[in-house]
Amino acid sequence: MNQENLKLAIQLRHELHANPELSYQEDWTKQHLLDFLREHTKLELVDKGKWFYAIYHAGKDKPNIAFRADFDAVAIDETLDLPWKSKIPGVSHKCGHDGHSAAMAAFALEVDSIGADKNIYFLFQHAEETAAGAIECQVFIPEHNISEIFAFHNSTGLDYGAVSSRVGTTNCASTGMRIAFNGRPSHASNPAGGRNPSFAIAELVQAIPGLTAPEKWQDLVMVTVVGIKVGDEAYGISPGDGVLCLTCRAVHEDNMKALIEQIKVLSNDFASRHELTVSFEFVEYFPETIAHASSVEKVKSVCESLGVTYMDMENPGRGSEDFGYYTKLIPGAMFLMGAGKVPAIHTKDYEFDDTLIEKAVEIFKRLAGINEKI
Repeated sequence: MNQENLKLAIQLRHELHANPELSYQEDWTKQHLLDFLREHTKLELVDKGKWFYAIYHAGKDKPNIAFRADFDAVAIDETLDLPWKSKIPGVSHKCGHDGHSAAMAAFALEVDSIGADKNIYFLFQHAEETAAGAIECQVFIPEHNISEIFAFHNSTGLDYGAVSSRVGTTNCASTGMRIAFNGRPSHASNPAGGRNPSFAIAELVQAIPGLTAPEKWQDLVMVTVVGIKVGDEAYGISPGDGVLCLTCRAVHEDNMKALIEQIKVLSNDFASRHELTVSFEFVEYFPETIAHASSVEKVKSVCESLGVTYMDMENPGRGSEDFGYYTKLIPGAMFLMGAGKVPAIHTKDYEFDDTLIEKAVEIFKRLAGINEKI
């Protein structure tokens, strides 16, 4: 790719890294990306508030293809002594989304410079980490008759520069499930006079391994207990309210929904037995992310043409990805790009490798039908 474009993209990545913002708070990030593209390209820019997209127009009779990058950060403190280290305490780009957005911006620079035979939509998405972004951005797909969509995610542990995907589920479905039990407090000397939810919660936690036993499901189904809150450190009070927070996860979204229904049945049963009421709340709902066979085949073919190692993923990734909201509507694929044996994402020692930007751009260009390098 054009080395001046690459230098601009790397500088952009460092600026994004130094100014990270959490999901749904990415006002500076979105504006900075918009300003970058406005300064360095002639692309049409469409500002949608929390997110935006740029358009390269090849012609009304040309196919419409989209590429997506996410730009939110995570609540992890920056501990690496980088020249571009995070300026925001407790927030950093330990997910690599700064690299994803910088690569997308570099791709936009390239297309703006050399042109393409397709209408290309460069989607810059907010709030991937909480699954709030894609469900809002997906409206642009029918609005512009997008026929296919692609994205990449940097992957630690995968060989450096290698690419991996698979036909079918690439990322598990997941959701946060908050189960609130409500009873009646009493004096600690007379617990029978109240309705303490501790026992119902304990029984439900103990029942979870039975619900997720591997022999009951064809593919991975799991529940993680992420929080339990019952009462306070007040030794004279038997509490009346309690909350159990779970993350439910499955390779197939239908299995996750079936699991949730089983948890609801048990929760209602335990609540009834202990004379409690129970309510349910769901947050951060990620669908399963599907990669379509035709799109995966294109990724494989592009890798072959570029001499890039391609490997089929043996199993879907357990981590969720809201890109699945797009591939519910149209064909597409998310592929992993290897960063090698470096610290894992979402850890304090992780740092996006700038050299992956050019590699991602060249793959995107070929997926867009652009075969020349400049």
